[in-house]
Amino acid sequence: MAQTDTRESELASAPIGRLLFKMALPCITAQIINALYNIVDRMYIGRMEGVGKTALAGVGIAFPLIMVISAFAYLIGQGGAPLASIKLGEQRKDYAERILSQCFITMLGVSALLMVVIYLVKTPLLVAFGASDATLPFAEDYLSIYLLGTFFVQISLGMNFFVTAQGFASVSMRTTLIGAVVNIVLDPLFIFVFGLGVKGAAIATVIAQAASAVWVLTFLFGRKTTLRIRKEYIRPQWQILKPVIALGLSPFIMNVTESAIQIVFTSGMQKYALTV
Repeated sequence: MAQTDTRESELASAPIGRLLFKMALPCITAQIINALYNIVDRMYIGRMEGVGKTALAGVGIAFPLIMVISAFAYLIGQGGAPLASIKLGEQRKDYAERILSQCFITMLGVSALLMVVIYLVKTPLLVAFGASDATLPFAEDYLSIYLLGTFFVQISLGMNFFVTAQGFASVSMRTTLIGAVVNIVLDPLFIFVFGLGVKGAAIATVIAQAASAVWVLTFLFGRKTTLRIRKEYIRPQWQILKPVIALGLSPFIMNVTESAIQIVFTSGMQKYALTV
């Protein structure tokens, strides 16, 4: 409790420049780590003997759908976390915990809906995105397994914003670090040692996301956090979720738009390949 009070006092009274540097540095580091392990992930897939290039192309075709899943985490997480932080600053901790708890249960519902809907329509979507007879099996293998970890994506990404919003930027950075390390270690094991190929890469990714999700939830249910997920607040209320969605709509649209651009590029290249 004393540590929490000290942190709240620091956020309220410390110089803005110092706070900005202290909060921004771990966030920037986390983004670099995230980019690094995505690069390493593709390097492993690209080195699969005989089918590396085709497998890498298949995973690339599935990536826009993966970005759409992440976009919903941004919608709820980046929409709710700033509002919870504002209410915390207004000394309305009870209301901030309502926002946190309702965003949590909303992410669970969104995860289930996304997993089912995308799984049912994944094949026609991947074909529409530019998958060929050669790349479609790899895209389907990767996406089918990745969808099983939709819950972990929503929690590790979306709920992590609530960790940062409380001033625990270094804890938030560790969420990304844990996932990166687990993924980098498990990728070669599942891809090459167990001979699972693209399926192995997807399994490693899901396990890495699960590790990050466990870390986030352990913190948000633990003693160090200022805001906790409370079961008495998890029943969704539109008057709370409406401003969350309104605030999170901008990052959601940005991510969906980026996904749409990749779809246009991929399908365009597929049509070009068929004409040459």
